[in-house]
Amino acid sequence: MDTSAAQSAIRFSILTLFPDMFAPLEASILGRGRKSGRLDLNLVQIRDHATSRHQHVDDSPFGGGPGMVLKPDILTRALKATVAKSSADAKPHVIYMSPQGSRFQQGDAQRLAQYEHLVLICGRYEGVDERFVDAYVDEELSVGDFVLTGGELPAMMVVDAVSRMIPGVLGDQESAQADSFQTGLLDHPHYTRPAQWADEGLGDETTIRKAPDLLLSGNHGAIEGWRRRQALLRTLIRRPDLLGNAPLSRAEQRLIKALAEDLDVMENQN
Repeated sequence: MDTSAAQSAIRFSILTLFPDMFAPLEASILGRGRKSGRLDLNLVQIRDHATSRHQHVDDSPFGGGPGMVLKPDILTRALKATVAKSSADAKPHVIYMSPQGSRFQQGDAQRLAQYEHLVLICGRYEGVDERFVDAYVDEELSVGDFVLTGGELPAMMVVDAVSRMIPGVLGDQESAQADSFQTGLLDHPHYTRPAQWADEGLGDETTIRKAPDLLLSGNHGAIEGWRRRQALLRTLIRRPDLLGNAPLSRAEQRLIKALAEDLDVMENQN
């Protein structure tokens, strides 16, 4: 794996019982990325690798309990068939989408974009046999502390986030570099035309809403400074937990401290 920069193209293989759920990946930016050859999406129907008459892919858990568990032998056949189609020089990195996994974050999207081939395992029911995880899974990822019916939606989120890191997928690569979390902070507010908007609202009253004058000034240095301050303020108010790991200058650290004190005063007054 080359860790110096994102790959110029990436292959995703997704092992799932519901490949039709991935139709949204044909649309918008990801769809264009696939057409341009930057992204290669391989959907693997797990059930195709079952050998029983009714193509059963799961069984009841040893020791009893509710639900069903995906069988390790079937998953292994599906994975081996997938690996056989990949480049011999590009060993796939296998990810199991699981509530027990580590929390998927922007840094993970950047890291995973270095791989040429990612294999995402979409669990269902009570999960997959732990022996398969021990033998073949490189890491487990979760998208949050909540339970979904399967790993398909989390897998789509990972594909989307990682794909944005691949050069050429976005029309403007600077968009990815300015995204929330990419700099360790939330993004600054955005405005567009009209500069003065007569908002008729949902009733009869009209409100005039103006974009900040500074953004119309053409002073790019001042605009960048405003955007940075807004990102700091927004992060402080909405996600102060991010500030501990954000790369801040000493001046910005002092500013954050002063703003935090001001916010405390305002909250106490209310």
